[in-house]
Amino acid sequence: MKNAGELLAAVLVLIGAVICGISAFGLVRLPDVYLRSHAATKSATLGVVGVLAGAFILDWISSGTASFKLLLVIGFVFITSPVAGHLNGRAAYRSGVPLWENSVRDELKPVLAQSEPEQTAAEERDQR
Repeated sequence: MKNAGELLAAVLVLIGAVICGISAFGLVRLPDVYLRSHAATKSATLGVVGVLAGAFILDWISSGTASFKLLLVIGFVFITSPVAGHLNGRAAYRSGVPLWENSVRDELKPVLAQSEPEQTAAEERDQR
């Protein structure tokens, strides 16, 4: 049973490391900030969670007790990384970073164009 658990932990760590490598490759090769943000958040989150899950299983097998700290770290990474990626993409879009020239559609543009008159009216009220 111990060997099977160690094998499972090793497989999880290996899969996580491969996914992190793919994520790093995506960060280098993808053409714009939005696609790079996608590679950094989706792939890296899954890769890091894989590595940490493998470490959790290995620690559980070796010590006989579950590490609450590793579970907290897994949950923290799983929640915060996608949120940070979303906020980075939103900040880039709102600051005017252009989309990749081969992007098919921009679904946020009509929504922001629709809300701009409301924002300017609110800004005018605030200035009075």
